[in-house]
Amino acid sequence: MAEIKPFRGYLPPPDLAKKVSSPPYDVLSSDEARFIVRENNDSFLRVIKPETDYEPRNEPEKEALHHHAAENLAEFIRSGSLIQDDEPCFYIYRISMDGHIQTGIIAAVSVQEYNQGLIKKHEHTRPEKETDRTLHIEITNANTGPVFLTFRNKGGFQNQISNIINQKKDITFQADDRTIHTLWKIKAPEILESLKRYFESIPALYIADGHHRAASAARVQKIRESNNSRHQGNEPYNYFLSVIFPHDEVQILGYNRVIKDLAGLTKDQFLRLIQNSFTLIPLSERQIPGNQYTFSMYLNNKWYKLDAKDEIITDDSVLGLDASILQDHLLNPILEINDPRTNKRIDFVGGIRGLEELEHRCSLDAKVAFALYPVTINELLDVADEGKVMPPKSTWFEPKLRSGLIVRLLD
Repeated sequence: MAEIKPFRGYLPPPDLAKKVSSPPYDVLSSDEARFIVRENNDSFLRVIKPETDYEPRNEPEKEALHHHAAENLAEFIRSGSLIQDDEPCFYIYRISMDGHIQTGIIAAVSVQEYNQGLIKKHEHTRPEKETDRTLHIEITNANTGPVFLTFRNKGGFQNQISNIINQKKDITFQADDRTIHTLWKIKAPEILESLKRYFESIPALYIADGHHRAASAARVQKIRESNNSRHQGNEPYNYFLSVIFPHDEVQILGYNRVIKDLAGLTKDQFLRLIQNSFTLIPLSERQIPGNQYTFSMYLNNKWYKLDAKDEIITDDSVLGLDASILQDHLLNPILEINDPRTNKRIDFVGGIRGLEELEHRCSLDAKVAFALYPVTINELLDVADEGKVMPPKSTWFEPKLRSGLIVRLLD
């Protein structure tokens, strides 16, 4: 079963929702976030990326930075930029982008179920990033950004919410990236109960995006339980903020790679080595990979199509992923990228930025770039069901959830 719980969220007034809400903290660099905050001092980036209030040379240390985030959050609440709902709610959240629509539910989900493996993972977390997010949650006393969850949907979810989304919208706006964000509040006790019962019939939830936020919420729960002699299990810190979308509405784009050099190889040596594992086809123009086991490569102002040869293709749920095939048969053995999590010679570019961004990076600081075919949501769910993890940077989800649209405090 999946336990979901309504809560009294902090939301911006409808006329401020566009101005207050922001992209998530991990899709913008600090410099990009500073630029947005300079133009809009009401942006929630001042909470989730509090360094935006400082010039880089004056930026405080991490713990002090999170205390500044807490001060900014308190300021948002004092000023009325975030207002708490009077009673516990679920929230239906719809995002529209270029014809794609996904509709989910915002709810608090159980840390205990996460610890028990009923909220399934498909990625490793990095300890230093997990520690940073734990500090952020503990010091701000809030879930400032949701964990993006999904579940195997058989059509029942759309039936559950069909009447709700025909009612008056509580918040709707178009963000600067042209995505349209819409919220409906659910307060009626009978509908709250119906949705809770529906999710009790769902065997498991899956983390799509936000593994560090989920792991950090679990760490905060453990800290607070140990410090609370009257712990009962129903305190707010036993749950974390999530948006749950049905799997058949989730959109995944490719997550591309750029490499700074050819590991000492000449262009001809590199191309020759590639052909041990891939069929190499020159292209007359840029081309997005059209199917699994196919890659587009940009090198020396020219595009190539790489088709994985049959002998390196496997039906293993992880080793058969395109990210694994590229890593295991090209990036590691040829370009000496043995650990893409830590190697400074590799960078990752979300598919939303297009192939033009790969060309741009190769004109600046990279030598070669690879575009990957997207992972499917069913591949992700299968890996999680097997208790395995995907290679790092395997999935790029679009559209992105807004931060600051709903905040949940832990008391």
